[in-house]
Amino acid sequence: MNAYEESVRFAVLGPVRAWRGEREVDVGSPQQRAVLAALLLRRGRPVMLGELLDAVWGEGPPTAAVSVVRTYVSRLRKGLEPERDAADGPSVVVSVGDGYLLRIPEGALDLGVFEQRVADARRLRSAGDPAAAAELLHAALGGWQGAALAGVPGPLAESEGARLDEQRLNALELRMDVDVELGRHGEVIAELASLTAKHPLREGLCRLLMLALYRSGRQAEALAAYRSTRGTLVAELGIEPGARLRDLHDRILAADASLAADPSPGAGQPRAPEPEPAVPQAPPVVAHTATPAQLPADLPTFVGREAELDRVRALLPRTGKAPAAVVIGAIGGMAGIGKTTLAVHWAHEMTDRFPDGQLYVNLRGFDPTGVVVTPEDAIRTFLDALGVPPMRIPASLDAQAALYRSMLARRRVLVLLDNARDTEQVRPLLPGSPGCLVIVTSRNQLTGLVAAEGAYPLTLDQLTPAEAYDLLARRLGADRPAAEPRAVDEIVERCARLPLALSIVAAHAAAHPGFPLSAIVDELRESHGSLDAFAGGDDLTTDVRAVFSWSYKALSAPAARLFHLLSLHSGHDISAPAAAALAGLPSREARGLLVELTRAHLLIEHFPGRYTLHDLLRVYAAERVRAEETERERDLAVERLLSWYLHSADAAYPHITPRRRRIPLDPPPPLCRPRAFTTHDEALDWCETERGNLVSAVHQAAASGQPGIAWRLPAVLWGFFYLRSHMHDWLDTAGVGLAAARAAQDREGEAQGLADMAAALRSSGRFDETIEHLHRAMAAYEALGDDDGTESAVANLGDAYLQSGQLDEAVEYIRRGLDFDRVVGGAWGEGIALSNLGDAYQRLGRFDEAATILEQALAVLRVNGNRWVEGIALDILGTVHRRLGHHEAAVAHYRQALGTHRDIGNRWGEGHTLGNLGDAQLDADEPEAARDSWRQALAIFVEFDHPDAEKIRARLDRLEDGPPGARAAQGAAEPERTA
Repeated sequence: MNAYEESVRFAVLGPVRAWRGEREVDVGSPQQRAVLAALLLRRGRPVMLGELLDAVWGEGPPTAAVSVVRTYVSRLRKGLEPERDAADGPSVVVSVGDGYLLRIPEGALDLGVFEQRVADARRLRSAGDPAAAAELLHAALGGWQGAALAGVPGPLAESEGARLDEQRLNALELRMDVDVELGRHGEVIAELASLTAKHPLREGLCRLLMLALYRSGRQAEALAAYRSTRGTLVAELGIEPGARLRDLHDRILAADASLAADPSPGAGQPRAPEPEPAVPQAPPVVAHTATPAQLPADLPTFVGREAELDRVRALLPRTGKAPAAVVIGAIGGMAGIGKTTLAVHWAHEMTDRFPDGQLYVNLRGFDPTGVVVTPEDAIRTFLDALGVPPMRIPASLDAQAALYRSMLARRRVLVLLDNARDTEQVRPLLPGSPGCLVIVTSRNQLTGLVAAEGAYPLTLDQLTPAEAYDLLARRLGADRPAAEPRAVDEIVERCARLPLALSIVAAHAAAHPGFPLSAIVDELRESHGSLDAFAGGDDLTTDVRAVFSWSYKALSAPAARLFHLLSLHSGHDISAPAAAALAGLPSREARGLLVELTRAHLLIEHFPGRYTLHDLLRVYAAERVRAEETERERDLAVERLLSWYLHSADAAYPHITPRRRRIPLDPPPPLCRPRAFTTHDEALDWCETERGNLVSAVHQAAASGQPGIAWRLPAVLWGFFYLRSHMHDWLDTAGVGLAAARAAQDREGEAQGLADMAAALRSSGRFDETIEHLHRAMAAYEALGDDDGTESAVANLGDAYLQSGQLDEAVEYIRRGLDFDRVVGGAWGEGIALSNLGDAYQRLGRFDEAATILEQALAVLRVNGNRWVEGIALDILGTVHRRLGHHEAAVAHYRQALGTHRDIGNRWGEGHTLGNLGDAQLDADEPEAARDSWRQALAIFVEFDHPDAEKIRARLDRLEDGPPGARAAQGAAEPERTA
């Protein structure tokens, strides 16, 4: 942990704020604070981009929402790590797949401090130290600075703010309960009276107020408080107060001596619980009733899942009274994720809330034997537990369900339905009267239960790294993990934070206490990416491969095939159309199968229409695809997928770089239906969304014997990489494509690869290497007899020499390219060459010639619709006027250039022109306008980690230091001329 991380603090209990040491950090606009809040509330777990969009805007994000969120993240990074070197990656807000993760030290978030203090206070009170508990509770509540997430907009702030405020009220109620216990009843009466007036339905507050008033000798007021609360409950809800409140009322009326305050309360005295009144039982419908207690034992080593537990706890009234309707919690997730463990733990927490019993049944929805428990069998088991004689149980399911519901009428019973197959298996087992809690676990998404029965869905994700560590420490003792932290980290990573896998490894390690954990890691490595290391011996329920197989076998045959084919995809996630190409299916059919896999929790839809596999499920799918598909079938699937990416990118190519020479492609294979695009923005957005997969596809093509795809895909992505300034990806893919072409002795591919590598190097500012690659490309094109390729290399050499400052060579090669364009009638190339030549002249100080040439360039560019280079030519013309001292003309041309860049989505061009506009505004003695332009430019460059960010920072720093001296002219940047 670096020095920065040790000094950072965050607050969400009130306005969202951040500090570095004693200095508060500006966390930006309300929407930017909403992004920060989402990252903070995830407590060290990644937040996917789709989740951030939902957090800020809900179901209707604006068109540019993705770019806006990325800008917010860039600004947060700058504010939280202002001293970070541009060459270093961020260490606080880090990118994780298609999302972000906020790394902060333990104790740096006020919410975590609050929750820890409340939890410690509860333990101290249970241990007989109420005074210490009260002190902690006062400190915990003192950390609040207003309503949680105050001033933060969006659905996340609305839901989480309400949840956190409820936590605060619970802690406040607990604090006053402890204060009353300590004999401070006179001090809390006013506060209790105020809270009771604000929350008239909270019986716990009324009970404390009555007790405090009674102990202060104010019996009549205590009884009046009861009457007020009872009147509200009857009028608004139609119910009487709960048993505890009624019992206290009766004891006050009777002047029960046991209600008097302890004259000498103090630490070390265990707290005597108040006697629970008897709960009314249901009217007997059979000879007798029983109180079942069927829950399995709670796992003694249960750890983590605090966020999930908080969510399910919130389903029940906080006051301890019975729920006003049947509450159904549906816990879903993939095999081995810990659904049953969480459900049993939560159920044991709730047993005192349901004194009429707890029913449990394993419905065996995914049993390896294939035997599923029928609703009739489950109901008969429940009726038997409730004391119904076998001869009184009806024959039909409807009659059984009716008797079951009658038995639970006016009773408070917890029902745990474990491992359900589907909604129809569960529905007959639901109580019909208020007061009961039903917990259902399933590997399927029980959407029918959610839609028709109002069930609350909770989908479990992997454990956090901290929770995974705690699981190992709880099972192995704290010493072994502490002694080998690196080994523990690798175990957690190789188990993909899956509870079942971690438990299997922990059991193996516990059985060999003399083994170092590094030896366990060696065993995991030796499994070579298979699931052999996660076999649980003779018990199939603790064998990861076997557990996955139960869900797999429950799939339809087409869904099972799609599942194992998905392991052939090398990217982080996959879209529905790409999955259709992989499987060779119509898009509609593939979408239906993806829904089936998602509902079975074998696939995660992390963003609408985008899917990802859990790491261990990917390993299992890879095992199945090798076992069930021939090598030829696997190769054809990969070819369809890679061809889909290539042809879809090629369909985007003319929208992003119109009139540019197309790369010749073979037709797509059968059953591969590439994307089509109608607008520039649509094409650009698709490339941005699929960027990670497109980069992975280049590598996969090179590795799987598809060199033609490996070099063609970077070539058709040229315009996208340039517009969005993805330098690392551009250099990476161009290098892989060039190497693949050379390995295959593909001369055409080598020439194109050299040109693409030169383009990436040029945009990265590596001009000497650019020139070297362009000379090689020119020679390769000449050997092929490709005149267009040769001319393109010549023209790009003129640009490369221009950018490297070798102006005489630049003019020579630019003129050679211009002559060629005019001979063959290449008006498109002529406009670019004239723009470059105008730039060369302005750098040589030949301003009149530069202005004339650039006006000619603009005429040609506009006739041909080349708005890309039109924006660049306008920028260069602005620089000519700035160097001539024509401030107004310079600003006007820069603003025209800016509008053109924005129209076509040229973000790097937009940032560059904003930088130049700031220069012109400063020359015109408008420092505030210059500052605003440079800040906008900096935001763009930081967003894309562009090296020009440092130049803009330097200009802003000089502006802060005082009046500038003479300003050096800044050159403009143009696109390369590549084939």
